[in-house]
Formats: sequence, structure tokens, C-alpha cells
Amino acid sequence: MLHAFVYNDTAILVRHWFEVSLKDSHLEHGVRLELRLREPQPLRGSESAAQRIAVDRPVWRADLFDRVDGTPGAFEAAHFHPRFDGDEPCGRNWADEIKATPWDWLHGELSDIGAVAERAGVPLADSAAADIEQVGADAPEIVAVAQSRAATHCDSARQCYAWTRDAAPLVHLMLGDLRQPDLLDRERAAPWLESRPQETTAS
Repeated sequence: MLHAFVYNDTAILVRHWFEVSLKDSHLEHGVRLELRLREPQPLRGSESAAQRIAVDRPVWRADLFDRVDGTPGAFEAAHFHPRFDGDEPCGRNWADEIKATPWDWLHGELSDIGAVAERAGVPLADSAAADIEQVGADAPEIVAVAQSRAATHCDSARQCYAWTRDAAPLVHLMLGDLRQPDLLDRERAAPWLESRPQETTAS
């Protein structure tokens, strides 16, 4: 399930996410947000035709995660990726405030996506000035949607799978690269382990 706030030049994507640590097989889940750029598309058809919307280039990502084996709502795995190298995020940034006051921190970031993009090395075009203002105005609504997809609203493996089923191919990549697979909580990861091959093969 993906929520998208789409503006003229940018978009904010909000969803629940499930992560498996490649290092020690611990499990994380919670809300993921991304700032992305829209790609201009040529007009097609008549003045009434539906137009293609492409939201692709990632700029910034926030992962407000709990550890499945930790305290619900403690945001023990909360972090963010302040920049991307192409499609790949930089390493995790463990800012203290993202764990202590995650929703206030998120509201602050959304209040000025121009500064967020500048720090990411992807300055927004002058045409995005209206987006910066509008995302700031919409920040309370975006935060509310993010809160609805937080780990505390996902109380079972089946619920987590229902919200992240589209990402099963990525979860299987994680499961295939574990350094300590014997530490995996197989009961909690069961929905992904039991998923059929055709559900986890990228087209």
C-alpha cells in the first residue's frame, strides 16, 4: 500500500516497510517516506486524455522503524538517508532527534523540502518554489498518514505482509543474503518465506 502526495515537480511517497538485517537477521518495520522528483512527460492524446505521471528520481528517505524484537513505538531502528547516489541510498544516519521525537523531526524536514534537497546535493529548480510551500502546508497531513503506517499500527506478520506484499521480491533478496540465517525469526518472517515464486520474481 503506497500513499503518494504528488506536486508539480516533486512527490512525497509514504508506505509501510519490512526490513531484514543482512548482518544479524534482526527484523525491522515501520513507515518509510521518500522525497522524489517528477519526470516531465510529453502530452499525449486530446486535451481530455489522461496524462502519464512519472515519479522516479529519489532524493531523500526517512525510515521510522521499530525493531520487531524491541519495544513497540520506541523507534529503536529509526534513521534516515540524507542523499542518494543514483538509485542507491547513502548509509544510515542515526540522528538523535529522529528517535526521540520522530514525528516532530519529520514535520521539520517536510516544512522545507528545498533545504532537504539542497543537503542531498539535488537543488530543486526554481519552478519548485510552489511545491516547497505546498509540502510545508501539507506537512501535518503527510505526518498523519505516516503515523497511520507506523509499526505500532502493524501488530502481526500477516498485517505487515499485507501492507508490503508488493515488496516481496526485495525481501527475498534480503533473505537470500543473510550472513547469519540461523538467527532469523522464521515465524515472524513466515509470510514472505511462504510466498510463491511467481510473487517474488521481478517482471
